This record gives sequence, C-alpha cells and structure tokens, in this order.
Amino acid sequence: MFDYMLESSPVKRARQKPWAYVVSFIFQTLIIGVMILIPLLYTEALPQTMLSSILIAPPPPPPPPPPPAAAPVKRIKRVSLMEAGKLRAPREIPKEIAMIKEEIMPDEGAFGVVGGVPGGVPGGQMGGVIGGVLGGLPSAAPPPPTPTRIRVSTGVQEAKLTRKIQPNYPPIAKQARIQGTVQLEAIISREGTIQNLRVLDGHPLLAQAAVEAVQQWRYEPTLLNNEPVEVVTIIHVIFKLN
Repeated sequence: MFDYMLESSPVKRARQKPWAYVVSFIFQTLIIGVMILIPLLYTEALPQTMLSSILIAPPPPPPPPPPPAAAPVKRIKRVSLMEAGKLRAPREIPKEIAMIKEEIMPDEGAFGVVGGVPGGVPGGQMGGVIGGVLGGLPSAAPPPPTPTRIRVSTGVQEAKLTRKIQPNYPPIAKQARIQGTVQLEAIISREGTIQNLRVLDGHPLLAQAAVEAVQQWRYEPTLLNNEPVEVVTIIHVIFKLN
C-alpha cells in the first residue's frame, strides 16, 4: 500500500480515466440538487411555529384610556348680611359651610384690583373705563420755582436807587491828576442793601474810594412774581476833576 505513495516505487500506479471524473462530478451535482429541491417541494414539513412567528402581523396597540369625568361644579349662593347699610343677623343657619377658595390668577407682571376690567393698566382705579387716558387725567403742571437771584441791567437798577453817597476823591489821586470810571459788580439783597462788591475795572487809587461809597447805597426791593429776590448788577462810579 505504501508503495503507491512513493515516486521511486517500482510498482506502477494505474492511471485513472478522464470520464470517471466527469461521472463523479455529475453524480455529486445531482445529489446536491435533490437536497435543495426536497424542502421546496414539501413545504408542509417546515415547522409551523417559525412560520407563524414570521408571517403573522403583531396585534394593534390597545386603545387609550377614557378621559376622567369632569368634577361637578358646586354653585354657592352668597347671602349678603348688609341691609340698608347695617349688619343684620342671618335668618337661618346653613346646614353645611363651604370653604371658598379663590383661584390665583397667573402672574403676568401686572396686578389687578377687585372690580377691574380686562384690558386695564397697572395702577388703575376700580371702576375705570376701557379706553380711558393712561394714568388718568393729566394733572396741572406745578408752577416753576421762583429764582432767588436775577441779573438786572445797570440802567434799570439805577432807577430804583433811593440813597446815593458820593465817593471821596482820594487826595493822592487828585494830586496825580488821576480820573476815570470804576466798574463794580454788586449783589443787592432782598431788602435793597449792598451785600457784596467786586471790582471789575478801574484805577487802583480810585477803587477803594468807590467801594466805600457804594456800600452805603440803598435800593428799592426787586420783586419777581410778587416775591423779593436778590439782584446782580453792574455799578459805574465816575471820578472827574473839576
């Protein structure tokens, strides 16, 4: 037996004929074909459980549950104990007392009041009218405040001068032949007296004499809306040699 497996064996192997391969191939092909066709011809031999699980559609989903029944609405009869503006005793005692729970409206950023109407505005009053002016009728604007100090021109303020003191000519300025005008800014009080003085222009030798004289001047009180006010004005004091 082992002699056929060796190439150098003296025993010669018999050659197989080609038609044997063809016959073997055809025979094997027929066997495989028969094994494939038998299940297709005899379908009743297939397991019924597998076929039913594949071919039968699943059952439809169950219907939704019915909605819950609406709660019965209880009507509560309100009995007023006020008669002709006076509190009276009840005529009968109720059999049962119901607790009234007010529903809380959703917060929308505005707070209403009892007795309000839809479409109202925050801050409105009870019993208002739809389409009224927002915020109610506009109130009269307050009068502007009266200023405590005003500026008056030189000519107008000179007309109210009641007392004028002439300045003393400084001897040094007289000897030096100095003359001219001293310009002062004055604040006159509500009573007409000089409250403050400030030198704006003029010779230094004449300014002090002008300030000392003007401090003694008096004016009539200046009225604005029938109220006395302070006045800011310009005063000119003239120094002139004869």
